[in-house]
Amino acid sequence: MGISLSYAKSRDIALEITNDTFLKGFDSLQKIQEIPSPKAWLRRICVNTAIDYYRRHKKFQNHTEADGDTPVFDPVYAPDQMNYQELIRLIQHLPEDHQLVFNLYEVEGYSHREIAERLEITESSSRVYLTRAKTRLRQLIQNHFKEYAGR
Repeated sequence: MGISLSYAKSRDIALEITNDTFLKGFDSLQKIQEIPSPKAWLRRICVNTAIDYYRRHKKFQNHTEADGDTPVFDPVYAPDQMNYQELIRLIQHLPEDHQLVFNLYEVEGYSHREIAERLEITESSSRVYLTRAKTRLRQLIQNHFKEYAGR
């Protein structure tokens, strides 16, 4: 569920991805004896299921772009001061395609070439999505700490 949450916009979607992951895993349960690490194998199924979900639902997808008016980041407020749930919640505010590329590149370690092949986009699009995701995430983190300081 934790892996699914990092790729999904909501808990319901993450639950759907998790359920689909386990169904796919159970369907190929006989292969598990050949797999050296079932946990890694199931993780890979989960990531691939999240990618499949994204592909199925990306038609007519609208999202807002970063406005390019990036404020200066205050180093006092760093992401390592946030807990896991807060960071995941902010990542979920990214546009879906940006969130997916961010997770595949930064969390899963895919190259831009691999991301481009999996998502059927160009490598340059993958790079642009990652850059925009990081820019937007910086803004979200800064806004989060401004709200937190205002409480």
